[in-house]
Amino acid sequence: MNARMTNPAAILPDATKGIQNIYKAIGQSGASGTTLELVHLRASQINGCSPCVFGGIKSALKNGETDERLHQVAAWRESALFTDAERAALAMAEAATRLADRPEAVTDEIWAAAAEHFNEKELSAIVLMIALTNMFNRINTTVREPAGATW
Repeated sequence: MNARMTNPAAILPDATKGIQNIYKAIGQSGASGTTLELVHLRASQINGCSPCVFGGIKSALKNGETDERLHQVAAWRESALFTDAERAALAMAEAATRLADRPEAVTDEIWAAAAEHFNEKELSAIVLMIALTNMFNRINTTVREPAGATW
């Protein structure tokens, strides 16, 4: 598959300055890098964004994640490999990514489960990671960015 156009972030480099500041804040939040990688991967899987799945797996491996766990992310509910905190973050990622699937996408139950494991700074990082991932998923799928081409 060929991209329809150069990625908009490359065409409008000033657009990425603010995004980089958000990533920096996420990194300084105290949230587990592994959890953030899992959230990114799950949202990207749901959205069918091959560059983000490819890049997410590559980044997660570089940060110490295992192949075994990465292969289980799509079926995390049926896997014993994830902590309760990771499960809460993955549930939040799914709900916030699938907004149109139900009237109250991120239910109070999903939020409460995440709030049991993460403080407000960590929750903020998780919510922002989900939002940025969904933004990049939509850009990449719209322009048909091929996996691995810009990673």
